[in-house]
Amino acid sequence: MFVIIGFALLIGCVMAGFAMAAGGGHGLGEMIANMNFSAIGGLVHANEFISLGGMVFGSMIISAPVKVIKGVFSQALGTLKGAPFSKDDYEELMKCLYELFQLGRRGGMIALEEHVMNPEGSSLFSKYPKFHGNHHALEFLCDALRPIVDGRLKPDQLPPLLNKSLHVMEDEHHEPIHVMQNTADALPAFGIVAAVLGIIVVMMYRLGGDTTLVGQGIATALAGTFFGIFGSYCVIAPVKQNAESRGHAEMVYFKCIKEAVLSFANGLPPMVACEVARRVLTEDVRPSAGDLETMLKTSG
Repeated sequence: MFVIIGFALLIGCVMAGFAMAAGGGHGLGEMIANMNFSAIGGLVHANEFISLGGMVFGSMIISAPVKVIKGVFSQALGTLKGAPFSKDDYEELMKCLYELFQLGRRGGMIALEEHVMNPEGSSLFSKYPKFHGNHHALEFLCDALRPIVDGRLKPDQLPPLLNKSLHVMEDEHHEPIHVMQNTADALPAFGIVAAVLGIIVVMMYRLGGDTTLVGQGIATALAGTFFGIFGSYCVIAPVKQNAESRGHAEMVYFKCIKEAVLSFANGLPPMVACEVARRVLTEDVRPSAGDLETMLKTSG
């Protein structure tokens, strides 16, 4: 919602300022009264959008595989959804981990086998729909517990394995971010290329003719520069930064699972393991220690 508000404010103020400048006047009141909104249509030229669009998407296709390009659009659209995890989502996660760890403490690690080996059909995980519906988080938890449950690894051998999994996740998330950053960096130059093409057209076909057409041709060319700079600094760069922040928030969720699993695997009680996991959370989603204890005791 805030992203939409931000774009509405950004575009609205730029267009209003352009309409005020086009309408003329000396004081603020006169410029507001003379706002010429019809002049905004003079910024829109199909040829400039075709040139810029072709350069943007063409460079993306050349520089990145299809999987990464899909990730660019997925992450860009994801910025419209707000924070990936709320405080309620983390409370649900803590309850799920606590119940799972309690089961393992009472029945031994073998008691976790049916849930870890078949998480989609687990009666325990199905109690927590948001976590159960998050395929990546569910898989990460089960992959973390599986070597401990079947006895292939000792608890002190687990951290490198989980760190490697998190590192791969971070790399996969940052690949689309890099493409966004490169596109934002290149867009002003793309705008200049579009403007140069427009100037060439004016020089070749408009000079010596109607001066009004010459002026319109130059204005059309400069519109390409405007949209290149605007698209870079006002659209792609903010979206990239938002997507990067979302990615960081998503990684916190997985780090929370990691800390809980490591603590439990090393023999800490379920309540303490969840407390360790709580401490990696950011303030906006972190329950207090007292609230966590009350919540888990009530759920247990």
